[in-house]
Amino acid sequence: MNNSSFLIRFAQKKDLALVFQMIKELADFHDLSDKVKANEEILKQSLFEDPKGPDVLIAEENQEPVGFIVFFQNFSTFLGKEGIYIDDLYIREKHRSKGYGKALLKEVCRIAEKRKCGRVEWKVLKGNQKAIGFYQKMGAIPASEWTTFRLTEKAFKELLN
Repeated sequence: MNNSSFLIRFAQKKDLALVFQMIKELADFHDLSDKVKANEEILKQSLFEDPKGPDVLIAEENQEPVGFIVFFQNFSTFLGKEGIYIDDLYIREKHRSKGYGKALLKEVCRIAEKRKCGRVEWKVLKGNQKAIGFYQKMGAIPASEWTTFRLTEKAFKELLN
């Protein structure tokens, strides 16, 4: 992307309301608004006060926020190396198909290379064919041999009793 008015930067505490707004927009896009339990206070602690918390990059064009990506370090015992897991990649609707998603993904790959990571991975909702096509165009392959299991907070508390 050759756009001198385009910038990717790490989010700062002052971006808290913006990050939360884009999380809600992403949830709305997937009809999952009822699943958002976070609030600004929780995000402030998780994103900006926890040293092990995730990283957030914000993409801007002409100083207007166009999207974000949230990621964190993980570890692969098989590779014997850390990796990066992308939790969310979101581009605001009016800014889609302009290369911003690719630019954010490339920036995370640069960070992964700098940190000597063995891989970058993420999940995509099965019904999101547009995103699946986008990721495959970038060279990503689905890890279909794995099934995701999840213990919710309620479930793991019940397990502990």
